[in-house]
Amino acid sequence: MDITSQARRGHRIAGPPSVSEGARKALSEIEPFGFLPFPEQEDVEGWDRMIDGVEIYFVETLPSWIAAAGGSEAQADWEAVDFGNGATGYLVQPHSEGSSDRILFDIHGGALIFGKGESCRMFTMWQSFRNNARTYGIDYRMPPHHRYPVALDDVVAGYRYLLERYDADRIVISSNSAGGNLAVALILRCREEGLPMPAGMILQTPEVDLTESGDSFSTMADIDIGLPPLVAVNRLYANGIDLADPRISPLFADFDGPFPPTLITVGTRDRFLSNGARLNMALRRAGHHVELILMDAMPHGGFGGVDEDRELWAEARRFAERAWRGELRRPA
Repeated sequence: MDITSQARRGHRIAGPPSVSEGARKALSEIEPFGFLPFPEQEDVEGWDRMIDGVEIYFVETLPSWIAAAGGSEAQADWEAVDFGNGATGYLVQPHSEGSSDRILFDIHGGALIFGKGESCRMFTMWQSFRNNARTYGIDYRMPPHHRYPVALDDVVAGYRYLLERYDADRIVISSNSAGGNLAVALILRCREEGLPMPAGMILQTPEVDLTESGDSFSTMADIDIGLPPLVAVNRLYANGIDLADPRISPLFADFDGPFPPTLITVGTRDRFLSNGARLNMALRRAGHHVELILMDAMPHGGFGGVDEDRELWAEARRFAERAWRGELRRPA
């Protein structure tokens, strides 16, 4: 039985007594990976069908995430944004006091192929309420129709758009999963192009190693109910480039040089646990400010809005607030 078959089998380990009843319930009820198996690499229609099915799931599920973050559609204004150079996205402005002074640039997750259109808008709204911030979400273009470097180019265009309107020290980058890959790759491009660093960056269970070489990719292969092996998707995204290339897997980049204060979050049942651990150490070796939060029993993507999720969201928000206040910057 191969790893994908094991993942589809959804081997269950009961939630430990150390987590809430809601978390234990989620671990017993979340249905893993209904979209598998992945199509063949060049089966564009097959990829489109699978992606459209997952988008329906996101659009149906995200209102509950927004509600868990304390918000609703009626409590914010939103508009579509043209970031330039073909990049588009959304701006969400909560009605709450003080939110317009904080600029959040959100790079959504979704395995580098999910999260387009309406689900991107809803991801943006979710982050805006989580952080009480004026939030720009980038609807970066994805495979199978757009492969590397299109998504990264879109993210760079979005960040440039913000720099034309706001000082860099007002901007915090937030990202989830695949968005963490693009967030770190964005910072590397900023260094290459001489763009100023944001005030801070939040990497929630970042997908920074597309080779899937870390320990947790084996140990969590049939335990993480939130994430299957993604090498087939990673190859689709990479567009023929070696998956170990730092442009594709930014974990393998040289981190000497400028880098923003960074928060990494990950769970002990997450296949990306090794990603978080290894990136944390890589940034520490380079002398950067990095914080790591590890959540007990949490699978990739969290528990669906229970107490542990809200606790983690609050920690990320506190980090963002410290970044906006300039408390994480080192003296020049």
